[in-house]
Amino acid sequence: MATEAPKTETKEAVVEKQTNCLACNKPMKRIKRYYRNGKYYCSKKCWLKALKSKDKDKEAK
Repeated sequence: MATEAPKTETKEAVVEKQTNCLACNKPMKRIKRYYRNGKYYCSKKCWLKALKSKDKDKEAK
């Protein structure tokens, strides 16, 4: 009689891959991406754009 080993369930962190730029919402097809503060942008220009809009939101409140 063969006995099966108990199955152990491993909890893997599910990380969704970011496919669009957060500033311009264009799909990121290029290999090179601009990574800042844990997020991906398609270029430095878009990162600065998102940074400025974030500052404007803080001033509005």
